[in-house]
Amino acid sequence: MSRIHEALKRAAEERTAQTANRTTADLVDLSIQEEINGSLPVIGDAPTKARVAEKADPGLLRFEEFAKRGRQVTWKPDTGPNVHSAHSNNSVGGEKFRTLRSRLYQIASVQPLKRILVTSSTPAEGKTFVAANLAQSFILQKNRRVLLIDSDLRASRLHFHLGASERPGLSDYLRGDADEYQVTQVEKDGNLCLIPGGSEVSNPSELLHSDRMKQLLDRMSLIFDWIILDSPPALAVHDASILADMCDGVLFVVRAGSTDFELATKASSEFREKNLLGVVLNRVEKSDSYGGYYYGYGSQQEGDSKEKS
Repeated sequence: MSRIHEALKRAAEERTAQTANRTTADLVDLSIQEEINGSLPVIGDAPTKARVAEKADPGLLRFEEFAKRGRQVTWKPDTGPNVHSAHSNNSVGGEKFRTLRSRLYQIASVQPLKRILVTSSTPAEGKTFVAANLAQSFILQKNRRVLLIDSDLRASRLHFHLGASERPGLSDYLRGDADEYQVTQVEKDGNLCLIPGGSEVSNPSELLHSDRMKQLLDRMSLIFDWIILDSPPALAVHDASILADMCDGVLFVVRAGSTDFELATKASSEFREKNLLGVVLNRVEKSDSYGGYYYGYGSQQEGDSKEKS
């Protein structure tokens, strides 16, 4: 059993004991085993403040208008890492994402939570896999509007999961070469949108730290229920920390049996005094499962062939 696995288990138990009056995200890992069937119930169906504001002020941007002006696309998703695919045999993985989704709704009931940053300490821990499948879990609910943003401008990979084009994207918007409509891809049903990474740039940190990035998030927050950002690993560059200050919460992804304990501790500590929601413990073996906190990992199809960041 890895040291990090044991440490996360202890942290979860301590959190349960110390936060009886506060809703927080438990430590969750993800299973991938059987096929998902049927639709999911809506959790927390009350309208968000942004949705209420959208209806109340006729001058605000409306989702329907935005979706019509965005790039209409038909994606060809890679079904391997998609636990919600009709062709997937990983319904247990889908169930774990529903658990994660439910925990996020619990937090959102007591504090503002719409913009979620997904990061990790080092590459290849599964953060893009988590971001993509969490978004898919949200849109399985009726009338949920979700925006995925690939903010890893150094090694964009999110478009591979959806079978989408990479350009134009976020970097093109931040440089002023395209507007939000040109860089936003709208899938056929209209509830999931993607802003891919975009063209290669030499100054990603400066672009992400710009007022234009803040303005984009503020504008998109008016019309989307959830905004999920895939960011670079926290130890490699400072980008994740920059983006965390613009988001409501951070999900930190750790790969069981692989991530170095000291590296994970160092990387996650940067977000503890900010808005760390919890840790997603990814690729856990069945023998290492812990009841309500940990679940078995039954398949090797996590998408490692695509997930490199």
